[in-house]
Amino acid sequence: MPPLFEHELLNQPFGDPVLYVRLTGERKALLFDLGELGSLSAGKLFKVTHVFVSHTHMDHFIGFDHLLRLNLSRDKTITIYGPEGIIKNVRGRLRGYTWNLVEDYPFVIEVIEVCAKKLRKVCFICRDRFMSDVEKTTPFEKAIDVHPHYTVSALRVDHKITSIIYTLEERFRININRDRLQRLGLPVGKWLRELKSCIWEGKPDSWLVCVKEDKAGGKIFKEIELGVLKKEITTITKGEKIAYISDCRGIERNFRKIIPFVSGADILFCESAFIDSDKDKASSKGHLTARQAGFIARESGARELKVFHFSPRYEHCPDLLYQEAEQEFRRSRLSGNR
Repeated sequence: MPPLFEHELLNQPFGDPVLYVRLTGERKALLFDLGELGSLSAGKLFKVTHVFVSHTHMDHFIGFDHLLRLNLSRDKTITIYGPEGIIKNVRGRLRGYTWNLVEDYPFVIEVIEVCAKKLRKVCFICRDRFMSDVEKTTPFEKAIDVHPHYTVSALRVDHKITSIIYTLEERFRININRDRLQRLGLPVGKWLRELKSCIWEGKPDSWLVCVKEDKAGGKIFKEIELGVLKKEITTITKGEKIAYISDCRGIERNFRKIIPFVSGADILFCESAFIDSDKDKASSKGHLTARQAGFIARESGARELKVFHFSPRYEHCPDLLYQEAEQEFRRSRLSGNR
């Protein structure tokens, strides 16, 4: 079975932060941060349904207008998550334009603020000239977007303002054993997608799955219990976990929160703005050094580290940041070594 997440880190390594994640088998994609989006095709941006913004400094939010313009006349809802203040920020962007010709446009922007203990949600409706509806609140602990296939979780960190880091975690992975399928005389076909859907949805083992087999004489239908099919032809394994960190200060209280939050990530995307000899500059700007990124990756047990969001001061020597992050990541795990 192919991976659920196909990811693409844009504008590397000195440009605006954007992580594009496409969901395999679905006409859907997620964005982490909203920096410059010009390198993404319209076809890829049309698939975006959810956006997870770390904070609204310009280099993390300037792509909002591009995404808005492209989707304006489409019949869809885009949900945008971000820190406290993002509702006001989106409202301000929308009020900067004139909306007298959109009464037939069904497009909706749903904006959700990640507060300390609650989520605040407001919808901006295009046909109503993006006037917002009544604010709604729900409790919040960790998970913010729960999908049958995956969960997105959020953690508030210190960037001299509140910034949000995110994890994207596949619930589990379903693999079909083609050899067992053949031995049982069962065909490959669309019914396997329906089988997977039943497992994702948590149907009981007694649930009857319709197996459809095309033959020269017509269609033959079999009904087999879900529990039997799960046992005989599927293998369920741990899903992939992706973590996204941008931006935060390299301070102890951030490390204490971040390391358990991103623990066990298969891929950790982490900002690495400065080299460690410039850590005073990093601290004054509220960013991580490459060494600190490597430390987080190592201590959290990440399988792979991808660093990004370098300061322009290293345009002539980006390898210094890659090397420093990788060296720290590959060191033996020694607590307190930052």
